[in-house]
Amino acid sequence: MQTSAAGVSDAGRPVKRKKRRIDPKTQFALYLLIAPVLLLIFVFNYIPMYGILISFQDFSPFKGVLGSKWVGFKHIAYFLNDETFWKVMRNTLILNFYDLVFGFTAPIVFALLANEFMHKGIKRVIQTISYLPHFLSWVVVSGVFYQMLSPTDGIVNALLGLLNIDPVYFMVDKDLFRGIVVSSGVWKEVGWSAILYFAVIAGIDSSQYEAAMIDGAGRIRQMWHITLPGMVPMIILLLLLRLSSIFAIGFERLFVMQNPLVLDVSDVISTYVYRAGLLQAQYSLTTAIGFVQSVLGFLLLITANKLSKKLVGMGLY
Repeated sequence: MQTSAAGVSDAGRPVKRKKRRIDPKTQFALYLLIAPVLLLIFVFNYIPMYGILISFQDFSPFKGVLGSKWVGFKHIAYFLNDETFWKVMRNTLILNFYDLVFGFTAPIVFALLANEFMHKGIKRVIQTISYLPHFLSWVVVSGVFYQMLSPTDGIVNALLGLLNIDPVYFMVDKDLFRGIVVSSGVWKEVGWSAILYFAVIAGIDSSQYEAAMIDGAGRIRQMWHITLPGMVPMIILLLLLRLSSIFAIGFERLFVMQNPLVLDVSDVISTYVYRAGLLQAQYSLTTAIGFVQSVLGFLLLITANKLSKKLVGMGLY
């Protein structure tokens, strides 16, 4: 009995193909290559998880994890009924929402616009310049923004003075502070975050653009119907990862830019945990906050992934 290339016999009956068996011995080099990465993940990500036990104890550094008294969900119940915690939770979600709307979309727009430059030299210069702020620490970035927005010698207020507008105290204005924080994050990370989008755009088949040009499509239509759809899988991937961290926000950015006058709108979970955990030595309380924060982020990631697969047919797994 002969079979065709599709695996169907001459009689029309399907023929079972033998699965190719992979001998682990022949893949030893690949296992050896990935072993250091797996070891690092296990040592630095999984072994420290035993510290979660502290959230269910009245932890004492002198007694250790095994010697401290177990109190169950005491600390979780405490911060869930604490007004201060809900204030910092609200601030965290608001700032993350602004970051999601502006900080997440800015690299996409930047990559699309930068791709429209026909001259490769100009495109490379723009990309290189946009990467530079990523390598500055938040202390430096904070100093730059404080200097630019200074009411006495800042360049922004100098320009406002030319328009006969009184100096604005940007860094102590509660209504403006969140916008400044989000803007600083966009300025610092927009170029670096766009690297993956540049890589995706470079991998799009150029024949699609050639066919579109023959059909009379301009640059805008090519961007909308070819470039942007090609970026969608990467956008979905990064969006899901961003959603998983919506209950967390970078400590350094808020810590170096906030001041007592704007604490009501700038105090987030990470800065609250710093004060309560390190300055006030409430280790169990802050560990419980981190534990709940991680659980909420994990549940949000699972939910968002299922919705993504249902609505657009793509997800993390």
